[in-house]
Amino acid sequence: MSRQLLAMALAPLLGLFILGIGNGFLATLITVRLDAAGESATVIGIVSSAYFIGLALGALVNDRLLLRIGHIRAYGSFASLVAVTVLLQGLFFDPWAWFVLRLIGGWATVGVYLVIESWLLTSGDQKVRGRLLAMYMISLYASGVLGQLLLGVTNAMGVTAPFMVIGLLASLSVLPMAMIPRVSPIIEHAEPLPPLRLITMTPTGVMGSLGSGMVVAAAYTLLPLYLQRIGMSVNQVGQMMAVVILGAMLLQYPIGRWSDRHDRQIVLIGISAFCVVISVAMIWLPLSTPLLAALLFLLGGGVFALYPVAVSHAADRAPAGALVRMSQGLLLINSIGATISPLMISPVMTAMGDAGLFWAFGSLSLFFVLFFSWRRSVRPAPVPVAPFTPTTPMTAAGAELVVTEELMQGALEHEHLEDLSDVVPDVDAVEPIVGPPSEDQTHIAYYDDVETDVR
Repeated sequence: MSRQLLAMALAPLLGLFILGIGNGFLATLITVRLDAAGESATVIGIVSSAYFIGLALGALVNDRLLLRIGHIRAYGSFASLVAVTVLLQGLFFDPWAWFVLRLIGGWATVGVYLVIESWLLTSGDQKVRGRLLAMYMISLYASGVLGQLLLGVTNAMGVTAPFMVIGLLASLSVLPMAMIPRVSPIIEHAEPLPPLRLITMTPTGVMGSLGSGMVVAAAYTLLPLYLQRIGMSVNQVGQMMAVVILGAMLLQYPIGRWSDRHDRQIVLIGISAFCVVISVAMIWLPLSTPLLAALLFLLGGGVFALYPVAVSHAADRAPAGALVRMSQGLLLINSIGATISPLMISPVMTAMGDAGLFWAFGSLSLFFVLFFSWRRSVRPAPVPVAPFTPTTPMTAAGAELVVTEELMQGALEHEHLEDLSDVVPDVDAVEPIVGPPSEDQTHIAYYDDVETDVR
């Protein structure tokens, strides 16, 4: 990677890493605190869902705000709002006030991701997007693992200490972005493919994206509840959650390479069946700490790989001109799944006990096995057209990072093999939603200031 490309990407990635350390254990912290206060799994699920509702709302509207005030000011505003909501949670305890604060925090957090991902998108063309996405993944997952490991350390410092640390990190993440040149990429309002169009084009991709949102959100918000209720300390809960995220980071590439060499519908069936087995083992096996860690490592690899394989399968089917809008639409579907997941699964835990989490995981995974098997019998998957691309972006701008040169070329080649005009009509080409600044936008005068020569 060139020094120029690294220099352009370093500031947003460093900001992401700093913010991600705190954001990595915030969901776990809120779950264990609510449980320690005696709140039911249903209440915990409702509060947890607020964050994902905020993410979904922010993904739909934050780009308009970004257009008005510019990237750097937007980042400072969003990161400061994240810090304020977290610090307020540390000042007083009330589940319904926390619901509102988590809603606002989710909205602000996705604004931070929008700034970072749109900036990365303009750091290079399609030829280097794969490397940028890999750097983004490393920053996101590494900060998540480190954050979970810090949960026990900060919790031992006092009741409010974890919230203070997260607020400090959110504020500190502004510094790298504040020191880069005041250059603002152009970003246009995204227009994802509508859900009905997506279902027509790729039912398997839609179901995989929806299901992935459900199981990943449950892993982040309700798995810590399960771990604490089986007798683990806060420090041990953080360590086990770090193992889950580590599994997600290390197993995506092997699973992705498997999907490059085989029918991706078979891979989706295999991942889902594997999650059924893990869920059964979590329910029925006597769990020692090493066995629990091993199962959670494998579970993290399975549930986090579901979405990128589903998106890759959808890309095998999509016309080249619809790839960007398709990725954006599947991201929206994924967000919907994450929003409804805690609301659906937490009552199961209330009714069936702590093991209800894995009864829900197992049931969902079994449904996916049956659905993907049915889809394969109705319409076998096309041959994979491009290398597997890990998918972690949180916004519509970031979804465009997934559309690499190899993916575009593969889609163009596939169009010669199959007439797709009936699947996605009236789609010839899609302009990127993010681009370099125009000549008259190389400098943004903040607050209508006029720079003067100070001697």
